[in-house]
Amino acid sequence: MNNIERIWALIPAAGVGRRFGGPTPKQYLELGGRRIIDHVLALFLAHPAISGCVVALDPQDPYWPSGAFANDPRVRRAPGGAERCHSVRNALAVLAQEAAAEDWVLVHDAARPCLRKEDLDALLAALVDEPVGALLAVPVHDTVKQAQSAASERIERTVPRADLWRAYTPQAFRLGMLHQALEVARAANALVTDDAAALELQGLAPRLIAGHADNIKITQPEDLALAEFYLIQQGRLPC
Repeated sequence: MNNIERIWALIPAAGVGRRFGGPTPKQYLELGGRRIIDHVLALFLAHPAISGCVVALDPQDPYWPSGAFANDPRVRRAPGGAERCHSVRNALAVLAQEAAAEDWVLVHDAARPCLRKEDLDALLAALVDEPVGALLAVPVHDTVKQAQSAASERIERTVPRADLWRAYTPQAFRLGMLHQALEVARAANALVTDDAAALELQGLAPRLIAGHADNIKITQPEDLALAEFYLIQQGRLPC
């Protein structure tokens, strides 16, 4: 990474949180007096290495305009898509209007408010002379069981865990490389669930950077209390 290349944050936030339930998308729920997505944006915008953010939103989103960063000039808005990968592609297109193909893009889930600055710093440090890209991840420590089928409650086998990691975000790739990988995945009708998977389809191997397990994604209602606890432990919320 040289002094010319810039670093951008990309936040896909067009989801409605079907698994979470409730009328309000989970990224707009309050967490310690601030909305979840605002916790996310605050961390990136406070980092001196980040040039700006682009947020992919549902075009009919009624919640964004009242947010803390809705009118921040460092935050761009992009139309969200039907799936996460579509939102990322749309946001990359918006970002490409002012960013270079060699700039780094950090794609981060809107529902991960507990990212630590030290983990973000470790990810950025790993990008120096990195040819593919990198993502935060945590080694799997639990015993992993594979069921006989998606609907089955019976075990098929125990999966060896020695080389298994849980993929987190941010996931960092060069703008041009990520856009090309997502286009190839789209042409192949491959619905990738994270950005690294698009690079993997091209035979590339992104680098795994060990992060902290408290960088959780809020998926279920009980995750809110856990996220609040983690933010208090990190000193980002008062006790």
